[in-house]
Amino acid sequence: MSRRAASRVAGASCALIVFLGACVIALQVLNDRATVQDTVAAGGAVTSAVVGAVVASRHPGNPVGWFFLGSSMSLTLAEFTSEYALYGLRTEPGSLPLAGAMAWPQTWLWVPGVSLSLIFLPLYFPNGRLLSARWRWVVLLAAAFCAYSVVVSAFLSERADSEAGIANPLLVAAPGPVVRVLEGIELVFLITVVLAAAASLVVRFRRSRGEERQQMKWLTYVAALMPVLIVLTSWFPAADYAAGAVFASVPVVVGVAVLKYRLYDVDVIINRTLVYGALTVMLVLVYLGGVATTQTVFRLVTGQEQQPQIAIVGSTLVIAALFNPLRRRIQGFIDRRFYRRKYDAKETLEAFSVKLRDETDLDRLGDELIRVVRGTMQPEHASLWLRDTEEGR
Repeated sequence: MSRRAASRVAGASCALIVFLGACVIALQVLNDRATVQDTVAAGGAVTSAVVGAVVASRHPGNPVGWFFLGSSMSLTLAEFTSEYALYGLRTEPGSLPLAGAMAWPQTWLWVPGVSLSLIFLPLYFPNGRLLSARWRWVVLLAAAFCAYSVVVSAFLSERADSEAGIANPLLVAAPGPVVRVLEGIELVFLITVVLAAAASLVVRFRRSRGEERQQMKWLTYVAALMPVLIVLTSWFPAADYAAGAVFASVPVVVGVAVLKYRLYDVDVIINRTLVYGALTVMLVLVYLGGVATTQTVFRLVTGQEQQPQIAIVGSTLVIAALFNPLRRRIQGFIDRRFYRRKYDAKETLEAFSVKLRDETDLDRLGDELIRVVRGTMQPEHASLWLRDTEEGR
């Protein structure tokens, strides 16, 4: 497919996904079950479609962009058919044609949507090629999983929409134990291929060098954030929105990596995340510890349960005073622990700048300059040439 044709197909697919996403949100409002999480999910599907269209247009030979478009299309269609059937069968019965038939696609459309994003994308990220021919067995296994899961989900799922109680119009009657066994095989199948795809990412990251290593860092950064946000969500329900936002940003991160746009900025982002994440945790602990300690002392001294406002004010002032010193110490620790080469280079340059002010011997200064360049830049060869000022005149 030529680049122009790929651009047209990708653009048309993206426009269709955006239109279907808008219809999904409208139907959710009409069905009185629109939530913020649903809106975030719809936004994630649109983001995935836009990034997929951009990547597919610029790199039509790389299947990563097409994976995003296919996954977004499948999941958006599943949501659209679900809301369409609910409106035509329950909200306003008989108001929409083929409402009963539209209850069926949602039973199996999740399979290609999940498979393209969780299985095929990790296998082909970032350059659109498998690690080696040995990994073709994972692709074949994933294709077999898709075929098996589509059949099981399409004809053995009792409910097309479990929340609304809409039945599967093409349900095939089968004994309960048989259905449970088949669904158990499907789950084992899914876990196996997802783990194999994740293993390919780990192997690729360990083998990567140069630009490919930077591309892998982008995806690794977001993947590392997800478990942290999942834990925070279990403690603080408000963090659910942050988790949704990070999940919706995965296509953007992958698009940045594939297109190599501001590729090396990821090191700065990771550094800042480590610094300010650790700083936030420490300041919260200091604040809670200060307030709790003050409250305990106040209760023991006065016997009153109500905490004085001075405790909160004092804890806030302590945090304000500790912010910059803590940030500098955490920054220094992270630089020494995780960015040792850059930290050593920085220390070397600072030491050289001090010597540059005091050194008067030009030969010794030239030797020191060569040593600094070799230590920080690590070139294959370094030499210093000084022009004779008398010849220059």
